[in-house]
Amino acid sequence: MSRIEVKSPGKVEAPKRRALGKGLESLLSTPAPPEVVARSQAFAARTAAHTAHNVDDPFVAHVGGTPREVPADQIDSNPYQTRMQVDEQKLDELARSIVANGVVQPIIVRPLPNGRFQLIAGERRWRASIKAGKTTVPAILRQVTDEQAMEMTIVENLQRADLNPMEQARAYDRLSRDFHMTQEQVAQRTGKDRATVANFLRLLRLPVAVQSKVESGDLSFGHARALLSLDGAEEILKAMTKVVALSMSVRQTETYVQGLMDPERKRKKSEDKTKEPLDPNVREAQDRLQRQLGLKVRIEDKNGRGRVTIEYSGLEDFDALMAVLGAAV
Repeated sequence: MSRIEVKSPGKVEAPKRRALGKGLESLLSTPAPPEVVARSQAFAARTAAHTAHNVDDPFVAHVGGTPREVPADQIDSNPYQTRMQVDEQKLDELARSIVANGVVQPIIVRPLPNGRFQLIAGERRWRASIKAGKTTVPAILRQVTDEQAMEMTIVENLQRADLNPMEQARAYDRLSRDFHMTQEQVAQRTGKDRATVANFLRLLRLPVAVQSKVESGDLSFGHARALLSLDGAEEILKAMTKVVALSMSVRQTETYVQGLMDPERKRKKSEDKTKEPLDPNVREAQDRLQRQLGLKVRIEDKNGRGRVTIEYSGLEDFDALMAVLGAAV
């Protein structure tokens, strides 16, 4: 038997800019600012003193772009290194390759006032050489300031493909903070797109626990970007736990996050999927009722049985509806 129900209803992205292709080589050739030049000259004076006390050292006597063999135990690790995780298995593979073929690409170091050298680029090659039993490592000497050494190290790391997303994010952040660079300047310096730099920097807004999951590989860059759409650390952490537990893909994570952000939309989409196409005769009756009542009407019919729902938005609409129904009675 049919019945009538009356109820009250409760960025345009900028065009992608082609990467400028600048990187470590540009750092070695681009003129430095005046204040950096002054510090570099002071450093050069200290290096000259170092050279004067080591005139018999052929490496120090030939500062420049020609590789020379440097004692591996006289090299100090780089304090500006952005790589936090080292794959020991890959390091062993590189060590075996060095045993067989030697170090194909020289490392880059700078002289220190105490007679030692500080690594600028090539930490894996240096460590693998030591593992391989090498007493010397082919190296190129550069006279650079602390600032230049840090920038060269960060850029060299960013140009490698094996940094995880969080390491990249921290490297971009360090360039931005320590060198007071805009995102556009960071992009130019590293040969990346500005939008890419911005997206990586946004990862630093994630809770530490989520960053750890990205760093370990349990979550990808795509997963992290999807989770960033949520508001608040607690909501992000809760969603991350479910994403990891169910091994959701990036697409599934995006859909899940959209549902959390707009549950009403999710409910309506679910209802739309279960709805059957409306019979033309039922649709015509529904339209006729809406015109007569001046209110929204929905008819649900299945084999001659169903319901008619009339929605009103105020007391005036309700009174008018009752008047029509009363007149009909």
